[in-house]
Amino acid sequence: MHTYLSHTALQSALSIPDLSEAASGHAMAAMLTSVTDALTTLWDVPVAEHRPSPLVSVRDNYDRLGFSPTDVTRDSRYSRHVSPTVMLRSHTSAGMPAVLDSLRPELGRYDTLHVLPGLVYRRDAVDRTHVGTPHQVDLWRLRSRGLLGVPDLMGMLGAVVEAVLPGARWRTISSPHPYTTAGVQLDVQVRGEWLELAEAGLVAATVLRASELDPRRWGGLALGMGLDRALMLRKGIDDIRLLRSADPDVSAQMTDLSPYSAVSAMPPVHRDLSLVCADDVDPEVLGDAARSALGPDAEVLAGVEVLAVTPVAKLPSGAVARLGIVPGQANVLVRLTLQSLERTLTSAEANVVRNRVYKALHEGPNLELIAV
Repeated sequence: MHTYLSHTALQSALSIPDLSEAASGHAMAAMLTSVTDALTTLWDVPVAEHRPSPLVSVRDNYDRLGFSPTDVTRDSRYSRHVSPTVMLRSHTSAGMPAVLDSLRPELGRYDTLHVLPGLVYRRDAVDRTHVGTPHQVDLWRLRSRGLLGVPDLMGMLGAVVEAVLPGARWRTISSPHPYTTAGVQLDVQVRGEWLELAEAGLVAATVLRASELDPRRWGGLALGMGLDRALMLRKGIDDIRLLRSADPDVSAQMTDLSPYSAVSAMPPVHRDLSLVCADDVDPEVLGDAARSALGPDAEVLAGVEVLAVTPVAKLPSGAVARLGIVPGQANVLVRLTLQSLERTLTSAEANVVRNRVYKALHEGPNLELIAV
């Protein structure tokens, strides 16, 4: 069963500025241009950029891209549904079925790079590398009368790495995707550590056939990349919230791809919560609920970490009575990390945030609030 976004939640999601748009003047747009230019230089092909509505059909987001009807990502715990048939896209790939459909009339030779950038909408964990509305780009080279293969894919990956992190070492790991064959995960080495940058593969014949394109005549390369992650790696940023910071000393550094010079960080504040939740709750669900509860104040939420989950059957009788917990629930210990990017939070302010998050996440009958 799905839960649907309220009108207020939908309007809030749609009002978030897209930093990948050229008009934003943000380094995110510069990163997108750098990657696109690298591929057009490599291939000498025209570019078609698409920015369709983020409201998409569930069919385009999942079914037409080959996702299983039982795929866990369809669950409203992880995606944002508006109705039984419409949702906020969970990946920019959701725009590709319409692009493929538009190619049916093409009878001659065809070779074009299709670029689909924009925000995607998920229910995600809260930490320094994740937000619920990250930027993503899909890069699909589609060609007729001359198929593309794995060597072409490797050339694409090399060009993308050079555009994002010039000179970086990279590797691929086999990673199947529902809409590609020969699927791989692209990793780059940063300070001795391998980090995921993108996923890619050859466009699957089933996806082409769904748009009535003959896979004997048509082929393609598909790559999806998180632009926030790419920009953070390029500039050496360790907190994704900095990308939208209003601090003038930070925002002034978000206009180009030069390395980030750290601004004095405000001290973090921790608050632990003892919650009653469903026993199958996960960090993504808790993180999304915490963000929603805080609204504009969610910018102070630097982390929501699950420390322990204790099912009712493993709790002492005294704890069961105190919490009012019932079968199917668990005692979940969560640590909040609160840290404003602009100023130091007072203890009282941290307690107010703690209580707001607690009331949003706690499903038990008895409340344990902190005085403010």
